[in-house]
Amino acid sequence: MSTTTTNQDAHEMDSTTNVMHLDSLALAGAAAVVSAIAMLLLGVFGAIGVYEGAVEAMEQWHLFFEPTVVGTVAGMVEAAVISFVLLYAFAWLYNAFAS
Repeated sequence: MSTTTTNQDAHEMDSTTNVMHLDSLALAGAAAVVSAIAMLLLGVFGAIGVYEGAVEAMEQWHLFFEPTVVGTVAGMVEAAVISFVLLYAFAWLYNAFAS
């Protein structure tokens, strides 16, 4: 008996050599938007007195966040910048190791 290679086997062998690369800007941008929305929600919740524990934690962790209009906007900007930088660096590093 002889063993033959099927197209599926060739495809499986080929797919193991292909490495997925992350789009650094897209990932970082999405993380920035999600972080800003989360901070907006916490600002709104803090203004109406809901989830006070989470709001207090954000006030401790973020330099500019307060449950006021100005503090919420400043917290949104801060969270977006931090998320963008961290996730961009993560994607860049991932792509460097995946090459």
